[in-house]
Amino acid sequence: MERIIGTVSRGLRAPIIREGDDLSQIVVDTVMEAVNAGEFTVQDRDILAVTESILARSQANYASKDQIAADVRKKLGGETIGVIFPILSRNRFAICLRGIARGAKKVILMLSYPADEVGNHLVDIDLLDEKGINPYTDVLTQEEFESLFGKSKHTFTGMDYVNYYKGLIEEEGAEAEIIFSNNPRTILNYTGNVLTCDIHTRVRTKRLLKAAGADIVLGLDDILTESIDGSGYNDQYGLLGSNKATEDTVKLFPIHCQEFVERLQKKINILTGKTVEVMVYGDGAFKDPVGKIWELADPVVSPGYTKGLDGTPNEVKLKYLADNDFADLQGDELKKAISKYIAEKDEQLGGSMVAQGTTPRRLTDLIGSLCDLTSGSGDKGTPFIYIQGYFDNYTK
Repeated sequence: MERIIGTVSRGLRAPIIREGDDLSQIVVDTVMEAVNAGEFTVQDRDILAVTESILARSQANYASKDQIAADVRKKLGGETIGVIFPILSRNRFAICLRGIARGAKKVILMLSYPADEVGNHLVDIDLLDEKGINPYTDVLTQEEFESLFGKSKHTFTGMDYVNYYKGLIEEEGAEAEIIFSNNPRTILNYTGNVLTCDIHTRVRTKRLLKAAGADIVLGLDDILTESIDGSGYNDQYGLLGSNKATEDTVKLFPIHCQEFVERLQKKINILTGKTVEVMVYGDGAFKDPVGKIWELADPVVSPGYTKGLDGTPNEVKLKYLADNDFADLQGDELKKAISKYIAEKDEQLGGSMVAQGTTPRRLTDLIGSLCDLTSGSGDKGTPFIYIQGYFDNYTK
């Protein structure tokens, strides 16, 4: 019988993961329980993905605001610091900001506008045009911003992040001043010690600040790169990728991800004789067309994956072949011609016309986005994702 089902993405339900749990064994047990229940059979080149959150939980990779404060104080001097370009998120930045403020006497918080790096809006861009404000050149104080646009309210949550963040700083005992600018150099008019909190643009921001003569320039990826007073840490990403755990602590991005995926791949292979690709995933890399929010608040989609997930797709566009190369064919004749073309396609299609529109992105970014959408971020309870048929094509 001809195959009907193509790619399948399954969320696997798992127990609540606690600190110290043997996560790789829990994942293996969950997969094999599903196999033994007849849900699927393990095949070569299946993909098994584990969310970064539970890996970090099993590693007890947490830090308190006091530990964040200690590292900030040590590295930035504990006086006046500029904190620039944070994203607007209670989950992602609120506890980090508390820790940062606790490690300083005064915080100059510089927000980008009309939106943060991932698309959370402080103000509608059309209002900037209406008020004659140029976000590329104009620097605004909080008083000027609110006199022009009123109190800011987030599109979905209704949060006034400007005053929320200001309140957090003051609650931790630091003086707070809020300004709005999209030029990182603006902060140097206030202080030479800068903590840049952007994610994907941080390398450029640091470079511009250093070239402009800043005294100290650090990013969130430079804070908690080693354990402070017994804290967790991430030697590669620091505070980037962290999430709120409690009112006083954050869960950090996991460490040793490569070792974890390779160990998990080996365990599955020993049990089944099959080589399954394994990855750790965080945020997907998709953008909401209504709220304009780019989902990716982690530094990468996948901090660890097996070698079979390296690279980009190498696909042809079926509708292009049907409308161009084989426009005169129908039915089985068309199917055979396309199948033959796929079987004989070049290993690197690159910029050829037949590959146009086939999503030229890294496999881990595409698959991680699929995993994030499958598991969700709420109460589905499926932190393990099992994908089959992802690497198959029309001929398989």
